[in-house]
Formats: sequence, C-alpha cells, structure tokens
Amino acid sequence: MTASTHSVGADAKRRVLVAADEIERIVARLAHQILEPEGPQARLHIIGIRRGGEALAQRIAAQIERVSGKRPQLGFLNINLYRDDDVSHELPESQIPGDLSGKTVVIVDDVLYTGRTVRSALDAVTDLGRPAAVRLCVLVDRGLRELPVQPDYVGRFVPTSRKERVNVSLQREPSESDEVTIIADPS
Repeated sequence: MTASTHSVGADAKRRVLVAADEIERIVARLAHQILEPEGPQARLHIIGIRRGGEALAQRIAAQIERVSGKRPQLGFLNINLYRDDDVSHELPESQIPGDLSGKTVVIVDDVLYTGRTVRSALDAVTDLGRPAAVRLCVLVDRGLRELPVQPDYVGRFVPTSRKERVNVSLQREPSESDEVTIIADPS
C-alpha cells in the first residue's frame, strides 16, 4: 500500500493508511479470526457501536455468513447513556437481537483510542445480560490508551500522536470510497 499526502485545511497533512482493497482483506481476516475459536454457532452476536462500528459489524457478519453458511446475530449499540464525558450524539436507539446472557458477544468499533468508548459499550452490554464472553474487534488500534483495554481482533495497529486524527470512511457494502486516513494537525 502506498501512503499519499494531501493538503487538508491550512497546514494539516492527510495520509491514506488503508485503501478499499486492503479494507476488504482486513474484514475477511477479522471474520476468520472471530470464527476460529467460536465456530459458526447461534450463540455468536456481533454488536456494532453506533456510528463508527455499524458498517464494520455489518460487513464482518456478512463475511462470517459467506465463510460459514451461518449468519451471526447482528445488533447495534447506542452508548450515549454510558459515556463518562460530556459528548452526546443524536443516535438511533440500540438494536440488540434478544438476550445476551450466555452468548459470545463481539463488540465492533472502527477506531480504538483511549478505551473510554469500549468501557461505555461494556457497561451497556452487561446491562443487557451476562454474556458467556465479550470480545473486542476494531478496524484500527491507534494506541494512547487512558484505560486498560485491549482488542482481541485488530485490523491494523497504527501508532499515532494526540495531535493526529484517524478518519474512517466505511460503507455497509464494499465501496471504492472506503478508506482510513490520518490527519496531522501541525499546531
């Protein structure tokens, strides 16, 4: 993969870290990694964190179905009530398929950064039942944790600084517009 740099804003630099074709390979790899210990079974729930993790969760679930012939349960989680900061987004309500008690839940998000979003998602999931196991799957792990959170499945580890921003553009179906970029703020 070749990284390209473009001007964004006054002095910010934009680099493409992952292009559409590589994202497809990453989604396939993540689906296989999720299936390896679990196998295709009805107890597997793929739960995307609302907004960032939705499209990735849908694509992973579809890939698991292509590989195994069984579609895992797919849901989406609105974590607004569980956040520990003042950030609030207008998001659709959670859509969780049934009780999560005794199930294997894979929480899916696009970028893992401080760990605070994942902590909120864990609180939300445990309010919905007592899963047998909870795993974490992310497209990009950028480091710089504030909480002791580590993903089980990682598409790409990209060390960053706090002055950089990782942007993920991901559609529900594979698209040429899919990409992961990093924008460096020169200030």
